[in-house]
Amino acid sequence: MKRKSTIDRFTYYVLLFFVTAFAGWLWEVLLFFFTEHAFINRGVYEGPYLPIYGAGGLLLCMLFHRLRHKPLSVFALSMLTCTVLEYLTSFFLERKWGVRWWDYSGHFLNLNGRVCLLGAVVFGLGGTALICLFLPFYEKLYKQVSPRWRTVAALLLLLVFIVDGARCAMHPNTGTGISYSSGRSASFH
Repeated sequence: MKRKSTIDRFTYYVLLFFVTAFAGWLWEVLLFFFTEHAFINRGVYEGPYLPIYGAGGLLLCMLFHRLRHKPLSVFALSMLTCTVLEYLTSFFLERKWGVRWWDYSGHFLNLNGRVCLLGAVVFGLGGTALICLFLPFYEKLYKQVSPRWRTVAALLLLLVFIVDGARCAMHPNTGTGISYSSGRSASFH
């Protein structure tokens, strides 16, 4: 019985990771479509997901799900948490590959071009929507899918993600509009 509970928690978080990673990818694609008038597959990976959004979404859900009835607290904590995550991710990606996937140097109150005030506010709003609005909906939908299909979907998504990650570890996605030279502004991760 305990094993089933562990598997269920595992699939819950894996699927939540991919839902939030896809939502982040969709946000970035649409943002660039409307600002650059082109379809640009943003991020390090080739697939339709941005792991920073998935990791951030999981982190926020794990830390703040009990605060879903306190949206101002969720907003402030989401701003802080996501800004720290974004800064550390930017630092790691630049150290690992020598490439910046975003640069907020031209934005108000930026810190080394890695984060900025507007990005923090967007993350606060996104985190509040995730915790206070989306998470209850996700939980209802999750329970409607059979445990077998949830497990199959989680394992297939993980397999694709691992293969994509292995490929991108050697050849990250750095094409036009995806990564930036210093001084050029980018979207919100």
